[in-house]
Amino acid sequence: MNRYEQTLSHLSPVWMPYTHIVSEKAEGCWVYDISGEKYLDFTCGIGVTNTGHCHPAVVKAIQEQAAKFIHAQMNLVKHKPIIELVEELQTIVPEQIDCFFFTNSGAEAIEGAIKLARHATKRTNIIVFQGSFHGRTVGTMSLTTSKTIYRVGYQPLMAGVFVAPYPYAYRYGWDEETTSRWCLEELEFLLLSQTAPEETAAILIEPVLGEGGYVVPPKSFMQGLRKICDQYGILLICDEVQAGFGRTGKWFSFQHFDIVPDIMTVAKGLASGMPLAGVFSRKELMEKWIPGSHGGTYGGNAVAAAAAVATIRAMKSEKMLENAVERGAQLKRGLQHLQEEYPVIGDVRGLGLMIGSEFRTTDRKPDKKTAKEVVHACLDRKLMLLTCGTWDNTIRWIPPLIVSKEEIDLALSVFEESLREVVK
Repeated sequence: MNRYEQTLSHLSPVWMPYTHIVSEKAEGCWVYDISGEKYLDFTCGIGVTNTGHCHPAVVKAIQEQAAKFIHAQMNLVKHKPIIELVEELQTIVPEQIDCFFFTNSGAEAIEGAIKLARHATKRTNIIVFQGSFHGRTVGTMSLTTSKTIYRVGYQPLMAGVFVAPYPYAYRYGWDEETTSRWCLEELEFLLLSQTAPEETAAILIEPVLGEGGYVVPPKSFMQGLRKICDQYGILLICDEVQAGFGRTGKWFSFQHFDIVPDIMTVAKGLASGMPLAGVFSRKELMEKWIPGSHGGTYGGNAVAAAAAVATIRAMKSEKMLENAVERGAQLKRGLQHLQEEYPVIGDVRGLGLMIGSEFRTTDRKPDKKTAKEVVHACLDRKLMLLTCGTWDNTIRWIPPLIVSKEEIDLALSVFEESLREVVK
Protein backbone atom coordinates (compact mmCIF):
# COMPACT_ATOMS: atom_id res chain seq x y z
CA MET A 1 0.00 0.00 0.00
CA ASN A 2 1.55 3.32 -1.09
CA ARG A 3 1.33 6.59 0.79
CA TYR A 4 -1.81 7.78 -1.02
CA GLU A 5 -3.67 4.49 -0.58
CA GLN A 6 -2.75 4.39 3.10
CA THR A 7 -3.98 7.92 3.73
CA LEU A 8 -7.12 7.49 1.64
CA SER A 9 -8.02 4.41 3.68
CA HIS A 10 -8.84 6.81 6.52
CA LEU A 11 -11.61 8.52 4.54
CA SER A 12 -15.11 7.36 5.40
CA PRO A 13 -16.23 4.49 3.13
CA VAL A 14 -19.67 6.09 2.94
CA TRP A 15 -18.17 7.91 -0.07
CA MET A 16 -18.71 5.15 -2.61
CA PRO A 17 -15.79 5.43 -5.10
CA TYR A 18 -16.64 5.50 -8.82
CA THR A 19 -12.96 5.70 -9.77
CA HIS A 20 -9.63 5.40 -7.99
CA ILE A 21 -8.14 8.49 -9.62
CA VAL A 22 -5.96 10.63 -7.36
CA SER A 23 -5.77 13.95 -9.14
CA GLU A 24 -3.03 16.55 -9.08
CA LYS A 25 -4.69 19.13 -11.31
CA ALA A 26 -7.50 19.71 -13.77
CA GLU A 27 -8.00 22.08 -16.66
CA GLY A 28 -10.91 22.59 -19.02
CA CYS A 29 -12.42 19.19 -19.83
CA TRP A 30 -9.45 17.23 -18.49
CA VAL A 31 -8.41 15.75 -15.14
CA TYR A 32 -4.76 14.78 -14.56
CA ASP A 33 -3.75 12.14 -12.05
CA ILE A 34 -0.56 12.19 -9.97
CA SER A 35 1.30 10.11 -12.57
CA GLY A 36 0.45 12.56 -15.36
CA GLU A 37 -2.26 10.47 -17.05
CA LYS A 38 -5.12 12.62 -18.33
CA TYR A 39 -8.82 11.78 -18.37
CA LEU A 40 -11.55 13.36 -20.45
CA ASP A 41 -14.05 14.37 -17.79
CA PHE A 42 -17.67 14.03 -18.87
CA THR A 43 -18.88 13.99 -15.25
CA CYS A 44 -18.13 17.63 -14.33
CA GLY A 45 -18.03 16.81 -10.61
CA ILE A 46 -21.66 15.68 -11.15
CA GLY A 47 -22.71 18.75 -13.11
CA VAL A 48 -20.70 21.33 -11.16
CA THR A 49 -17.80 22.56 -13.29
CA ASN A 50 -19.95 23.85 -16.15
CA THR A 51 -17.29 26.42 -17.10
CA GLY A 52 -14.65 23.69 -17.14
CA HIS A 53 -12.04 22.92 -14.54
CA CYS A 54 -10.19 25.99 -13.25
CA HIS A 55 -11.61 28.49 -15.69
CA PRO A 56 -9.06 31.34 -15.71
CA ALA A 57 -11.61 34.09 -15.01
CA VAL A 58 -13.07 32.16 -12.08
CA VAL A 59 -9.63 31.34 -10.67
CA LYS A 60 -8.64 35.01 -10.90
CA ALA A 61 -11.82 36.14 -9.13
CA ILE A 62 -11.26 33.62 -6.32
CA GLN A 63 -7.63 34.66 -5.87
CA GLU A 64 -8.39 38.37 -5.83
CA GLN A 65 -11.34 38.07 -3.46
CA ALA A 66 -9.45 35.77 -1.06
CA ALA A 67 -6.85 38.52 -0.63
CA LYS A 68 -9.55 41.07 0.24
CA PHE A 69 -12.26 39.43 2.32
CA ILE A 70 -12.91 35.70 2.81
CA HIS A 71 -15.94 35.52 5.07
CA ALA A 72 -18.66 37.78 6.39
CA GLN A 73 -21.76 36.33 8.00
CA MET A 74 -24.75 37.73 6.10
CA ASN A 75 -26.62 38.92 9.22
CA LEU A 76 -23.64 41.06 10.16
CA VAL A 77 -21.82 42.37 7.08
CA LYS A 78 -22.79 42.50 3.41
CA HIS A 79 -19.97 42.46 0.88
CA LYS A 80 -19.42 43.66 -2.68
CA PRO A 81 -19.45 40.20 -4.36
CA ILE A 82 -22.95 39.43 -3.07
CA ILE A 83 -24.23 42.74 -4.45
CA GLU A 84 -22.61 42.04 -7.81
CA LEU A 85 -23.99 38.50 -7.80
CA VAL A 86 -27.57 39.68 -7.26
CA GLU A 87 -27.11 42.19 -10.08
CA GLU A 88 -25.84 39.46 -12.42
CA LEU A 89 -28.60 37.05 -11.44
CA GLN A 90 -31.24 39.66 -12.21
CA THR A 91 -30.07 39.61 -15.83
CA ILE A 92 -30.71 35.86 -16.25
CA VAL A 93 -33.71 34.93 -14.06
CA PRO A 94 -37.33 35.78 -14.99
CA GLU A 95 -38.26 39.30 -13.88
CA GLN A 96 -40.83 37.88 -11.47
CA ILE A 97 -37.97 36.27 -9.49
CA ASP A 98 -36.59 39.26 -7.63
CA CYS A 99 -35.46 38.08 -4.18
CA PHE A 100 -32.48 35.89 -3.32
CA PHE A 101 -31.32 33.78 -0.37
CA PHE A 102 -27.90 32.11 -0.46
CA THR A 103 -26.70 28.95 1.20
CA ASN A 104 -24.02 26.27 0.66
CA SER A 105 -25.42 23.20 -1.10
CA GLY A 106 -28.28 21.94 -3.20
CA ALA A 107 -29.80 20.03 -0.29
CA GLU A 108 -29.70 23.17 1.87
CA ALA A 109 -31.39 25.13 -0.92
CA ILE A 110 -34.21 22.57 -1.10
CA GLU A 111 -34.60 22.65 2.69
CA GLY A 112 -34.87 26.43 2.48
CA ALA A 113 -37.41 26.30 -0.35
CA ILE A 114 -39.65 23.93 1.61
CA LYS A 115 -39.46 26.12 4.71
CA LEU A 116 -40.26 29.20 2.64
CA ALA A 117 -43.25 27.48 1.01
CA ARG A 118 -44.67 26.41 4.36
CA HIS A 119 -44.37 29.88 5.87
CA ALA A 120 -45.68 31.65 2.77
CA THR A 121 -48.77 29.43 2.37
CA LYS A 122 -49.40 28.41 6.00
CA ARG A 123 -49.81 24.88 4.60
CA THR A 124 -47.77 21.78 5.42
CA ASN A 125 -47.68 19.15 2.69
CA ILE A 126 -45.33 18.73 -0.27
CA ILE A 127 -45.84 16.78 -3.50
CA VAL A 128 -42.77 15.34 -5.26
CA PHE A 129 -42.34 12.99 -8.21
CA GLN A 130 -41.14 9.44 -8.77
CA GLY A 131 -37.45 9.33 -9.59
CA SER A 132 -36.72 12.63 -7.87
CA PHE A 133 -33.43 13.46 -6.20
CA HIS A 134 -33.38 16.48 -3.91
CA GLY A 135 -30.62 15.71 -1.41
CA ARG A 136 -29.50 13.54 1.49
CA THR A 137 -30.32 15.53 4.60
CA VAL A 138 -33.23 14.12 6.61
CA GLY A 139 -35.66 16.61 5.09
CA THR A 140 -34.47 16.24 1.51
CA MET A 141 -34.16 12.46 1.85
CA SER A 142 -37.87 12.51 2.55
CA LEU A 143 -38.39 14.17 -0.84
CA THR A 144 -36.01 11.88 -2.76
CA THR A 145 -37.39 8.81 -4.54
CA SER A 146 -34.77 7.97 -7.17
CA LYS A 147 -33.18 5.06 -5.25
CA THR A 148 -33.79 3.35 -1.93
CA ILE A 149 -30.06 3.57 -1.10
CA TYR A 150 -30.57 7.23 -0.22
CA ARG A 151 -33.25 6.37 2.37
CA VAL A 152 -32.50 2.87 3.58
CA GLY A 153 -31.97 2.58 7.33
CA TYR A 154 -32.93 6.20 8.01
CA GLN A 155 -36.71 5.94 8.19
CA PRO A 156 -39.10 7.14 9.52
CA LEU A 157 -38.54 10.36 7.61
CA MET A 158 -40.33 13.69 7.44
CA ALA A 159 -44.11 13.38 7.19
CA GLY A 160 -46.34 15.29 4.81
CA VAL A 161 -44.64 14.16 1.59
CA PHE A 162 -46.67 12.65 -1.26
CA VAL A 163 -45.35 11.15 -4.50
CA ALA A 164 -46.84 11.56 -7.99
CA PRO A 165 -45.71 9.84 -11.23
CA TYR A 166 -43.14 11.66 -13.37
CA PRO A 167 -43.96 11.68 -17.12
CA TYR A 168 -41.27 9.17 -18.10
CA ALA A 169 -42.70 8.19 -21.49
CA TYR A 170 -40.00 5.69 -22.44
CA ARG A 171 -40.48 3.76 -19.21
CA TYR A 172 -44.23 3.50 -19.68
CA GLY A 173 -43.94 2.70 -23.38
CA TRP A 174 -46.43 5.42 -24.31
CA ASP A 175 -46.20 8.49 -26.53
CA GLU A 176 -45.43 11.75 -24.76
CA GLU A 177 -48.92 13.25 -24.84
CA THR A 178 -50.57 10.07 -23.50
CA THR A 179 -47.99 10.05 -20.72
CA SER A 180 -48.54 13.73 -19.99
CA ARG A 181 -52.34 13.38 -19.72
CA TRP A 182 -52.12 10.31 -17.49
CA CYS A 183 -49.60 11.89 -15.11
CA LEU A 184 -51.66 15.07 -14.79
CA GLU A 185 -54.76 12.99 -14.10
CA GLU A 186 -52.86 11.03 -11.43
CA LEU A 187 -51.73 14.29 -9.84
CA GLU A 188 -55.33 15.52 -9.70
CA PHE A 189 -56.30 12.15 -8.19
CA LEU A 190 -53.58 12.56 -5.55
CA LEU A 191 -55.07 15.94 -4.60
CA LEU A 192 -58.46 14.24 -4.17
CA SER A 193 -57.26 11.12 -2.37
CA GLN A 194 -54.16 11.86 -0.27
CA THR A 195 -53.33 15.54 0.23
CA ALA A 196 -56.05 18.17 -0.17
CA PRO A 197 -55.10 21.36 -2.02
CA GLU A 198 -55.78 23.47 1.07
CA GLU A 199 -53.08 21.58 2.99
CA THR A 200 -50.58 21.36 0.11
CA ALA A 201 -47.90 24.04 0.28
CA ALA A 202 -45.89 23.19 -2.81
CA ILE A 203 -45.25 20.87 -5.70
CA LEU A 204 -41.50 20.28 -6.11
CA ILE A 205 -40.15 19.08 -9.46
CA GLU A 206 -36.93 18.73 -11.41
CA PRO A 207 -37.89 20.19 -14.83
CA VAL A 208 -35.43 17.67 -16.23
CA LEU A 209 -35.11 14.61 -14.04
CA GLY A 210 -31.49 14.25 -12.91
CA GLU A 211 -30.42 11.30 -10.78
CA GLY A 212 -33.71 9.62 -11.75
CA GLY A 213 -32.55 9.09 -15.35
CA TYR A 214 -32.13 12.34 -17.30
CA VAL A 215 -35.76 12.36 -18.36
CA VAL A 216 -37.27 15.34 -20.20
CA PRO A 217 -41.01 15.78 -19.54
CA PRO A 218 -43.47 16.88 -22.26
CA LYS A 219 -44.06 20.62 -22.44
CA SER A 220 -47.78 19.99 -21.99
CA PHE A 221 -47.10 18.35 -18.64
CA MET A 222 -45.07 21.23 -17.25
CA GLN A 223 -47.66 23.74 -18.43
CA GLY A 224 -50.45 21.60 -16.99
CA LEU A 225 -48.57 21.46 -13.70
CA ARG A 226 -48.34 25.25 -13.63
CA LYS A 227 -52.11 25.49 -14.21
CA ILE A 228 -52.87 23.07 -11.38
CA CYS A 229 -50.69 25.06 -9.00
CA ASP A 230 -52.40 28.30 -10.02
CA GLN A 231 -55.85 26.75 -9.66
CA TYR A 232 -55.29 25.63 -6.08
CA GLY A 233 -52.87 28.27 -4.79
CA ILE A 234 -50.06 25.71 -4.53
CA LEU A 235 -46.51 26.99 -5.01
CA LEU A 236 -44.47 25.49 -7.83
CA ILE A 237 -40.83 24.87 -6.88
CA CYS A 238 -38.38 24.07 -9.68
CA ASP A 239 -35.23 22.26 -8.57
CA GLU A 240 -32.57 23.58 -10.96
CA VAL A 241 -29.64 22.23 -8.94
CA GLN A 242 -28.40 19.90 -11.69
CA ALA A 243 -30.22 21.17 -14.79
CA GLY A 244 -29.55 24.88 -14.22
CA PHE A 245 -26.81 27.29 -15.22
CA GLY A 246 -26.71 26.53 -18.90
CA ARG A 247 -26.61 22.76 -18.66
CA THR A 248 -29.62 22.30 -20.96
CA GLY A 249 -28.75 25.14 -23.34
CA LYS A 250 -30.84 27.71 -21.46
CA TRP A 251 -29.95 29.36 -18.18
CA PHE A 252 -32.59 27.24 -16.45
CA SER A 253 -34.33 24.12 -17.68
CA PHE A 254 -37.85 25.36 -16.87
CA GLN A 255 -37.36 27.97 -19.61
CA HIS A 256 -37.78 25.20 -22.22
CA PHE A 257 -41.42 24.88 -21.14
CA ASP A 258 -42.49 28.55 -21.11
CA ILE A 259 -43.35 28.56 -17.43
CA VAL A 260 -42.08 30.48 -14.40
CA PRO A 261 -41.90 28.81 -10.97
CA ASP A 262 -42.83 30.50 -7.72
CA ILE A 263 -39.58 29.34 -6.14
CA MET A 264 -36.41 27.99 -7.76
CA THR A 265 -33.34 26.38 -6.24
CA VAL A 266 -29.84 26.50 -7.70
CA ALA A 267 -26.42 25.10 -6.77
CA LYS A 268 -23.79 22.98 -8.59
CA GLY A 269 -22.90 25.10 -11.66
CA LEU A 270 -23.60 28.43 -9.91
CA ALA A 271 -20.01 29.03 -8.76
CA SER A 272 -17.93 26.61 -10.88
CA GLY A 273 -17.02 24.39 -7.94
CA MET A 274 -17.13 26.76 -4.98
CA PRO A 275 -19.83 25.80 -2.45
CA LEU A 276 -22.72 28.15 -3.16
CA ALA A 277 -26.44 27.57 -3.61
CA GLY A 278 -29.59 29.65 -3.59
CA VAL A 279 -33.32 29.90 -3.06
CA PHE A 280 -34.78 32.45 -5.47
CA SER A 281 -38.38 33.68 -5.38
CA ARG A 282 -40.69 36.68 -5.47
CA LYS A 283 -40.17 39.29 -2.80
CA GLU A 284 -43.83 39.08 -1.79
CA LEU A 285 -43.26 35.42 -0.85
CA MET A 286 -39.91 36.02 0.81
CA GLU A 287 -41.53 38.70 3.00
CA LYS A 288 -43.74 35.97 4.49
CA TRP A 289 -40.66 34.07 5.70
CA ILE A 290 -40.32 34.86 9.39
CA PRO A 291 -37.03 36.76 9.91
CA GLY A 292 -34.50 34.65 11.82
CA SER A 293 -36.36 31.39 11.20
CA HIS A 294 -33.79 30.38 8.57
CA GLY A 295 -30.16 31.24 7.92
CA GLY A 296 -26.64 29.86 7.99
CA THR A 297 -23.09 30.78 8.88
CA TYR A 298 -21.45 30.38 5.48
CA GLY A 299 -24.31 31.17 3.08
CA GLY A 300 -23.29 33.81 0.54
CA ASN A 301 -19.60 33.44 1.29
CA ALA A 302 -17.59 36.27 -0.28
CA VAL A 303 -15.13 34.09 -2.21
CA ALA A 304 -17.88 31.78 -3.48
CA ALA A 305 -19.99 34.78 -4.53
CA ALA A 306 -17.05 36.27 -6.43
CA ALA A 307 -16.63 32.94 -8.23
CA ALA A 308 -20.33 32.96 -9.15
CA VAL A 309 -20.11 36.47 -10.59
CA ALA A 310 -17.12 35.42 -12.70
CA THR A 311 -18.98 32.26 -13.74
CA ILE A 312 -22.00 34.11 -15.09
CA ARG A 313 -19.88 36.68 -16.88
CA ALA A 314 -17.69 34.02 -18.48
CA MET A 315 -20.72 32.02 -19.59
CA LYS A 316 -22.12 35.11 -21.29
CA SER A 317 -18.92 36.37 -22.91
CA GLU A 318 -17.86 32.94 -24.17
CA LYS A 319 -21.38 31.98 -25.34
CA MET A 320 -21.38 28.76 -23.35
CA LEU A 321 -25.15 28.31 -23.64
CA GLU A 322 -24.90 28.41 -27.42
CA ASN A 323 -22.05 25.92 -27.28
CA ALA A 324 -24.15 23.63 -25.07
CA VAL A 325 -26.86 23.61 -27.75
CA GLU A 326 -24.44 22.95 -30.63
CA ARG A 327 -22.26 20.37 -28.91
CA GLY A 328 -25.31 18.75 -27.32
CA ALA A 329 -26.86 18.26 -30.76
CA GLN A 330 -23.58 16.77 -31.99
CA LEU A 331 -23.39 14.41 -29.02
CA LYS A 332 -27.03 13.37 -29.33
CA ARG A 333 -26.68 12.64 -33.05
CA GLY A 334 -23.60 10.54 -32.39
CA LEU A 335 -25.34 8.54 -29.67
CA GLN A 336 -28.42 7.99 -31.83
CA HIS A 337 -26.17 6.72 -34.63
CA LEU A 338 -24.59 4.23 -32.20
CA GLN A 339 -28.06 3.27 -30.99
CA GLU A 340 -28.85 2.01 -34.50
CA GLU A 341 -25.87 -0.34 -34.33
CA TYR A 342 -26.24 -1.26 -30.66
CA PRO A 343 -29.94 -1.71 -29.79
CA VAL A 344 -28.95 -2.33 -26.17
CA ILE A 345 -29.14 1.47 -26.09
CA GLY A 346 -32.89 1.66 -25.75
CA ASP A 347 -33.27 5.43 -25.59
CA VAL A 348 -31.22 8.59 -26.13
CA ARG A 349 -32.74 11.74 -24.63
CA GLY A 350 -31.90 15.09 -23.17
CA LEU A 351 -31.50 18.82 -23.67
CA GLY A 352 -28.28 20.67 -24.37
CA LEU A 353 -25.38 18.93 -22.64
CA MET A 354 -27.59 16.97 -20.25
CA ILE A 355 -28.06 13.73 -22.18
CA GLY A 356 -28.90 10.21 -21.06
CA SER A 357 -28.43 6.93 -22.95
CA GLU A 358 -30.58 4.25 -21.34
CA PHE A 359 -29.62 0.59 -21.62
CA ARG A 360 -32.28 -2.14 -21.95
CA THR A 361 -32.22 -5.85 -22.67
CA THR A 362 -33.91 -7.34 -25.74
CA ASP A 363 -37.09 -7.80 -23.68
CA ARG A 364 -36.95 -4.13 -22.52
CA LYS A 365 -35.75 -4.87 -19.00
CA PRO A 366 -33.37 -2.34 -17.42
CA ASP A 367 -29.78 -3.39 -18.18
CA LYS A 368 -27.60 -2.08 -15.37
CA LYS A 369 -24.90 -4.69 -15.99
CA THR A 370 -24.11 -3.57 -19.54
CA ALA A 371 -24.32 0.13 -18.66
CA LYS A 372 -21.82 -0.32 -15.82
CA GLU A 373 -19.48 -2.44 -17.94
CA VAL A 374 -19.46 0.21 -20.66
CA VAL A 375 -18.70 2.96 -18.14
CA HIS A 376 -15.78 0.91 -16.77
CA ALA A 377 -14.50 0.19 -20.29
CA CYS A 378 -14.65 3.93 -21.03
CA LEU A 379 -12.69 4.68 -17.85
CA ASP A 380 -10.03 2.18 -18.95
CA ARG A 381 -9.75 4.34 -22.08
CA LYS A 382 -9.52 7.54 -19.98
CA LEU A 383 -13.09 8.77 -20.45
CA MET A 384 -15.02 9.52 -17.25
CA LEU A 385 -18.78 8.86 -17.30
CA LEU A 386 -21.46 8.18 -14.67
CA THR A 387 -24.68 6.19 -14.56
CA CYS A 388 -28.00 7.28 -13.12
CA GLY A 389 -31.62 6.18 -12.94
CA THR A 390 -33.51 4.07 -10.44
CA TRP A 391 -32.04 0.92 -12.04
CA ASP A 392 -28.63 2.59 -12.63
CA ASN A 393 -28.97 1.67 -16.29
CA THR A 394 -28.68 5.13 -17.86
CA ILE A 395 -25.30 6.63 -18.74
CA ARG A 396 -25.37 10.37 -18.23
CA TRP A 397 -23.36 12.72 -20.39
CA ILE A 398 -22.48 15.97 -18.60
CA PRO A 399 -19.32 17.48 -20.10
CA PRO A 400 -18.30 21.07 -19.35
CA LEU A 401 -20.17 23.63 -21.42
CA ILE A 402 -16.86 24.66 -23.01
CA VAL A 403 -16.38 21.21 -24.57
CA SER A 404 -15.10 21.30 -28.15
CA LYS A 405 -16.29 19.48 -31.27
CA GLU A 406 -13.07 17.44 -31.19
CA GLU A 407 -13.59 16.42 -27.58
CA ILE A 408 -17.16 15.29 -28.31
CA ASP A 409 -15.86 13.25 -31.26
CA LEU A 410 -13.17 11.71 -29.05
CA ALA A 411 -15.70 10.76 -26.38
CA LEU A 412 -18.01 9.17 -28.96
CA SER A 413 -15.08 7.23 -30.42
CA VAL A 414 -14.12 5.90 -26.97
CA PHE A 415 -17.75 5.06 -26.24
CA GLU A 416 -18.03 3.12 -29.50
CA GLU A 417 -14.84 1.15 -28.75
CA SER A 418 -16.19 0.34 -25.30
CA LEU A 419 -19.54 -0.80 -26.69
CA ARG A 420 -17.73 -3.03 -29.17
CA GLU A 421 -15.77 -4.60 -26.33
CA VAL A 422 -18.71 -5.10 -23.96
CA VAL A 423 -21.62 -5.91 -26.26
CA LYS A 424 -20.65 -9.18 -27.94
